[in-house]
Amino acid sequence: MQLKVLLPSGVFFDKDDVERIVAETSKGSFGILPHRRDCVAALAPGILTYQESNSAPAYLAVDKGVLVKTGAKVLVSVRRAVQGSDLGQLHDAVKRQFLALNEQERKVREALMKMESTFAGRLAGFSHER
Repeated sequence: MQLKVLLPSGVFFDKDDVERIVAETSKGSFGILPHRRDCVAALAPGILTYQESNSAPAYLAVDKGVLVKTGAKVLVSVRRAVQGSDLGQLHDAVKRQFLALNEQERKVREALMKMESTFAGRLAGFSHER
């Protein structure tokens, strides 16, 4: 199977010789083999496991998103993803990357709140001038 992982910024991951995939949904995990019926699934944040021919399982930490299987192609579209060779290394990488993003998102929210309050104050002042 071909496994392709897309992020908003572009293609994150693309492998052509994948034998099996295990993905996480809100209802639990499920496996995909080459001859499984086509399907669509809403992914929960978690670990996506895949195995290429004659190799050990490999892991991707993914944020919530969508998985679409059509024929021999599996397309995963998520907001964020991190690749790792073992689960311990992946856990550390996810922790560093996602915590940094959460801090950045917090700063953006604070800036937006300041802009909104400034706008509301100026709008209120404008209506009193009339």
